[in-house]
Amino acid sequence: MKTTIINADGLILGRLASNVAKRLLLGEEVLIVNAEKAVISGSKLSTFEEYNQQINRGSREKGPYYPKRPDQILKRTIRGMLPYKRKYGRDAHSRLKVYVGVPYGVQNESFETIEYARMSRLSTIKSMRLGDLSKKLGAKW
Repeated sequence: MKTTIINADGLILGRLASNVAKRLLLGEEVLIVNAEKAVISGSKLSTFEEYNQQINRGSREKGPYYPKRPDQILKRTIRGMLPYKRKYGRDAHSRLKVYVGVPYGVQNESFETIEYARMSRLSTIKSMRLGDLSKKLGAKW
């Protein structure tokens, strides 16, 4: 099985997630590093309010649980693009690993970047890094 290592530094969250979801459904193992450096496009205020509303909606015990850590937010975003309630979707999601920073075992590996997901494609400057959003939401990572 092929393992792909993707560096999320400067990549747009939605474009990265859709590309990774397709690869997972095709049977690839995907490892994403530097999750905190992924970019969410849009104004900082509206982005924060959206995520904060989702987090305050439920709790860990009852209701939907939305993560605060950047690696878990990215993993949850990708899960939303998979048919995770079916077996092949759960299997695809289990082939995904997301890390904050670069783990020790893959420091010397070559990373892949997805060109059409680069932040430089944005015509607007309004954007926010996933790590900054997590700190604002109260994550302790």
